[in-house]
Amino acid sequence: MDTSPWAFPDSLHVEDRDDVAILTLSRTHKRNALDDETILGIGRFFADLPSSAKAVILAAEGDHFCAGLDLGELSERDAVEGVHHSRMWHEALGKVQSAPVPVIAVLKGAVVGGGLELATAAHLRVAEDSAFFALPEGQRGLFVGGGASVRVSRLIGVQRMTDMMLTGRVLSATEGTTLGLADYQVAAEEGLDKALELAGRIAGNSPVTNFAVLQALPRIAEADPETGYVLESLMAAVAQSSTEAKQRMADFLSGRAAKVAAAPSDQEPRR
Repeated sequence: MDTSPWAFPDSLHVEDRDDVAILTLSRTHKRNALDDETILGIGRFFADLPSSAKAVILAAEGDHFCAGLDLGELSERDAVEGVHHSRMWHEALGKVQSAPVPVIAVLKGAVVGGGLELATAAHLRVAEDSAFFALPEGQRGLFVGGGASVRVSRLIGVQRMTDMMLTGRVLSATEGTTLGLADYQVAAEEGLDKALELAGRIAGNSPVTNFAVLQALPRIAEADPETGYVLESLMAAVAQSSTEAKQRMADFLSGRAAKVAAAPSDQEPRR
């Protein structure tokens, strides 16, 4: 993978840990607010993932995940220019969502505006207790432009997103996790470790299954029921016909693979 300064700006750091790639936002002086260079860099990263990566962790330096769009980047744009700018964000964050491997975002501090749009493009989200979620565009005379209308509303519903945008309501880590903006909540400084644990589990899955979950499941969920059932049948047939699936089933039936067990009781309060 090309990690030269030309390919990735100073606001992004790339690290490989075995079969997990870690992309870290590094604009702590701006609470990791996103400028155009950073957004384009994120798009380039996900467009050219190393073949060795079986999962990606999206992390951030400092106390905050991302405070949104860098308002210092705002310039006078006519309507057409504004559409193209929004579509640039859509294209870059679309590459996150359509990544060939699962993406886990580690959230802390501000997860605001464009930062929430970036977070919800990931497939899983781990929120530290310090995380808080907001869509302040309404108080700034703006409207979301990086995909929140689609991704955030699908996670928490249009009514809750309406409340956040009209009133400036800020959700705590617990509220956000309960509503679905995060999948796991952990204590301060534990987010990356949790993400690495999850990435390790994911990397151990069959690549065919991971592909089906990332690429087929969202499309099945959006299809009408009868179409969804057909797509599910086709994907199930493809997955179970793979050599790896057959070996894994043989291991399970012979007792060589672990069975599903209940989660430890001390883990139940946190997701």
